Amino acid sequence: MTKQKKQVDKEFKLSAWAIHNKTTIYVLMAVLFFYGITAYLSMARENFPEVKETKIYISTIYPGNTAEDIEKLITDPLEDEVKTISNVVEVTSTSQEDYSMVVVEFDENISVELAKQKIKDEIATETASEDWPTFNGAKIEPNVFDLSLSEEIAILNINISGDYPVYKLKEFGEYLQDEIEDLAEIKKVDIRGAQEKEVEVAVDIFKMMAAKVSFNDITSAISNGNVTMSAGNFITSGQRRTVRIIGEIEKPAALEDFVIKSEFNNPIYLKDVATVAFKDKDKTTFARERGKEVVMLDVKKRAGKNMVAASEQIQVIVAEAIENYFPKDLKVTITNDQSSKTIGQVDDLVNNIIFGVILVVTVLMFFLGFKNAVFVGFAIPMSMFMSLMILNLLGYTMNTMILFGLIMGLGMLVDNGIVVVENVYRLMDEEGMGRIEAAKKGISEIAYPIIISTATTVAAFIPLGLWPGVMGDFMVLLPITLSTVLGSSLLVAIFFNSVLVSQFMSVEDVDMPIKKIAILTSIMTFVGIIVLLIGGTYSALGSLMIFTAIMLWVYRLFLRGWANSFQNKVLPILEGWYENSLRKALTGKRPYFLVIGTTILLFASFMAFGWSLKTQRTKVEFFPDNKPNQIIVYIEYPEGTDIQKTNEITKLIEAKVETVLYSDEYMDGDYNFMVESLVSQVGEGAGNPQTDGGSAAEMPHKGKVTASMREYKYRRGLDSELMRQKLQTALVGIYPGVLISVEKDANGPPVGSPINIEIEGDDYAELIHTAQRMRDFINTKSIAGIDELKIDVNRDKPGMEVLVDRKKAGELGVSTGQVGSQLRASIFGNKAGVYKEDGDDYDIYVRFNKADRYNTSALFNQNIIFRDMASGKIKEIPVSTVATQKNNSGFSAIKHKDIKRVVTVYSALAPGETDAAAVVGKIQNEMKDFKNLPKGIKIDYTGQIEEQNKQMLFLVGAFFTGLALIFFILIFQFNSVSKPGIIMIAIFLSFIGVFGGIVISGSSFVIMMTMMGIISLAGIVVNNGVVLLDYAQLLIDRKKGELGLDHEDYLDKETLFEAIVRAGGARLRPVLLTAITTILGLIPLAIGLNINFFSLFTEYNPHIYFGGDNVAFWGPLAWTVIYGLLIATFLTLILVPVLFYLITLFKMWLKSKISPKKLITEEVFNTDQRIDEKNQI
Repeated sequence: MTKQKKQVDKEFKLSAWAIHNKTTIYVLMAVLFFYGITAYLSMARENFPEVKETKIYISTIYPGNTAEDIEKLITDPLEDEVKTISNVVEVTSTSQEDYSMVVVEFDENISVELAKQKIKDEIATETASEDWPTFNGAKIEPNVFDLSLSEEIAILNINISGDYPVYKLKEFGEYLQDEIEDLAEIKKVDIRGAQEKEVEVAVDIFKMMAAKVSFNDITSAISNGNVTMSAGNFITSGQRRTVRIIGEIEKPAALEDFVIKSEFNNPIYLKDVATVAFKDKDKTTFARERGKEVVMLDVKKRAGKNMVAASEQIQVIVAEAIENYFPKDLKVTITNDQSSKTIGQVDDLVNNIIFGVILVVTVLMFFLGFKNAVFVGFAIPMSMFMSLMILNLLGYTMNTMILFGLIMGLGMLVDNGIVVVENVYRLMDEEGMGRIEAAKKGISEIAYPIIISTATTVAAFIPLGLWPGVMGDFMVLLPITLSTVLGSSLLVAIFFNSVLVSQFMSVEDVDMPIKKIAILTSIMTFVGIIVLLIGGTYSALGSLMIFTAIMLWVYRLFLRGWANSFQNKVLPILEGWYENSLRKALTGKRPYFLVIGTTILLFASFMAFGWSLKTQRTKVEFFPDNKPNQIIVYIEYPEGTDIQKTNEITKLIEAKVETVLYSDEYMDGDYNFMVESLVSQVGEGAGNPQTDGGSAAEMPHKGKVTASMREYKYRRGLDSELMRQKLQTALVGIYPGVLISVEKDANGPPVGSPINIEIEGDDYAELIHTAQRMRDFINTKSIAGIDELKIDVNRDKPGMEVLVDRKKAGELGVSTGQVGSQLRASIFGNKAGVYKEDGDDYDIYVRFNKADRYNTSALFNQNIIFRDMASGKIKEIPVSTVATQKNNSGFSAIKHKDIKRVVTVYSALAPGETDAAAVVGKIQNEMKDFKNLPKGIKIDYTGQIEEQNKQMLFLVGAFFTGLALIFFILIFQFNSVSKPGIIMIAIFLSFIGVFGGIVISGSSFVIMMTMMGIISLAGIVVNNGVVLLDYAQLLIDRKKGELGLDHEDYLDKETLFEAIVRAGGARLRPVLLTAITTILGLIPLAIGLNINFFSLFTEYNPHIYFGGDNVAFWGPLAWTVIYGLLIATFLTLILVPVLFYLITLFKMWLKSKISPKKLITEEVFNTDQRIDEKNQI
């Protein structure tokens, strides 16, 4: 036997080992199956993977200061410290009244914990300095933390209402708060609609002045009198007694008897100058459910924890509280439960997988027969369970990214099994080999090709695994899942399928005797009925057994006959037609016409796509445009608006919202089949998590109304986006001076506003003025697609400026600090201590009573009372003697980006508009005429467009990097450049299908999903090309081995022709099956067909419906693969053989010109093949 022949006939050792050690393989199958099932049941469920940004937040609260003061005293010093830290990408900040937030973004080369520690170290240096601000005698402490967006969005709300005082409702809420916060999955529970309490010492200005006492006198008296302390140990009679001075008050009223001052035996009690009240703090929050006041609990989970498990435990806690703790007339409801949406989406994808498996196995049965289809179909659950086991070990959750990866891998993971089973079947059928011999030889023929084809597919996804940033964290699970699934399918094909076909494969599909089927189905039916009668959790298993028994009869009586007819009649006709078509394609000038025509078609598809973009037939989207699961109305008054005023306007808007969302169109009697719940929040918790995430600032000027939609399948075909647009129209411009935006829940990671124009400079007043001019200028151009241009800051924050005459104050012995402290104590108050009750601490604050606190005359005519150190006498200096005041307007906030001041003009897209790039392009074109831009001001277009361009650049780079990896792997496989070059050409030509499909269907080009589809398509197209070309080369090498030719020699043209035709015919079924199974696996998701197989066997209702969140999100990617694969299949079957033929002929011609040609002429290729078969027999 020649060296060439030994090379092509050797066994593949791994599969041969598996065949000889089948018991070990069976045990391994069982183990992997068990751990796969365990992983599926135990993996935490969530909608999308959690994204933890590489950002560190520094929040600082400094009450009683304006935005300018916060910028100067807090933000600027902190920014100066953090900007020098290594690995910092960007520093942004917001300074507003009483509050500073600095956000430091790091690159990917540093852990979050290390970044946080670096920030803390730098801040410690700054806060230790002498000029760092203090409050209530202690230095201001910045809070350094990292956060996940998932930790800022409530997973559900618990609403408590009833005929009880608010404080009592709050007590009920605190009970639930304590119980729920004990759960490991829960980060925190915030109570809305109820205030914390405090002890207020409300001073009467006139009584205080008459008694000649100061705020310091009152504060000192309380802090020194309300104290419990240890005096040490007292030793007497050989015993040590601990001495404690007990002075803490037991009731707030006890403060009234505190002596503030006593001169000449004339004590002045606190009750002589003030009243003491244990009261709610000033209102900072309101909460309602459909207009009814409630105490609301916002439940937020920890990052990485199981939302579904948390929700189930909370349901139990609430039910037990209602049963055993709460009064019977208390109403407790749970709204905005995100876990139900998560369960719905996850279940839909699982059902899509099941449906895809059924379609795939059905097709396999028609092509390969029932038993062979079972061999291949076995790869599906085995590969998926193995993948889930691996993903679970890596710590991933069960989310839509992983499940779509399984769906997309559904068609691809059977590829290896198809090639293995089909090749072994062919050797048994055509060459008469036994099972074990055919298994060994069949797998040895295709082992390296399927390993290489799997490697090339994975190579297409490897660059995606290096996706940087938040978007990478969000999307990376898809390539990870696909790579895991493909790797698992390769192991299943090499080890498991090889054992199964070597033991059970048969050429003839022998009838199962009717008697045997009757016995088997009778047993299954009997057991199924018993299980159904028992009921409970396992009733679905009984239904499944009965259904399986019925399907066995359907197969035996109908499907088997149809499948045999297809195999024996249709397939031979199809194979004959294909071989004839391929012969024609390889004859004469047709190969050249085919190559040229396909190339022209590629350029035509590009041109058609460009025309479609230009005419707006095809729109460009960054991320899939989802249908709202929540409609959120954000309400914003100007900064400085009192919360009561915000609450009143929110009530009016609530009524408008309810009128639209609860109109007759959406009602069935008293049941709203679109809206599940409607809740409102004012003040705390009313901010937008996408923009205000992590902010601890009070928001008295903001309100929020949230309408949670029912699951898609219950909406009776109505569009929640149309509902949102209807509500948006109803609220446009109805309340001047109030910013109202109607938004939907975010789909994917935050990327900024679609229209986001940043104006950078030094003079903030000038920046705001420029932003206003720019907004007005753009509005005059009436650019289509803009919703409403807004400016993120303004100069309308009401303020009061107090100017101290330093000279006069100095002459009277008063300092600016004394004036400031006096006014601060009067309005904000001084903390005088803590009152303890039932384990809780309540602050004691001393301030003017309400009548005097907001009275300008009282504030500025009060006396500053102090003892003159020179004379020792009490002096009284009216504030108005040394200070004047005037009303003014300040900045609502001051924002920085990389230390520089910045103002942003932003807008959402108008309803129905999705192409942000086109709208921003129009704005940029019009902005060329924007005149008189002040010197030193810079304009930058950021937000979604900036992120979109960045991600597009990465995806294009990932595509070409993947192609380069594929190319090098193919060179290693074929030891040739021409064959990898042919496959690369096929990949690019498959774009005909992608762009042609998008243009014809008029669907959008979704950058994230379409580009991911193109990258995935590249990996899929390679598979079939590798298997076909490798088999063609194998036939050529075998013929060379038989004829004693060297590797460098060529067969004659006719022999080469026959080898290529035979290779194409042999690989027709695997190529068609790969395309059909991949397409069928994606079809349910692409068209949005949802069948609930769980409810089919438990409720006998499949709940069939079309559409949903999954098709909106994943549809563009699925259709991209389907469009491309339809054309790619033609390319693989026709154009790849044509290119291989032409390039080989060119090499033969080139060699004949360079050196004498050695060609072997044969009569007919098939004659030699028959001789070869005869010798083997």
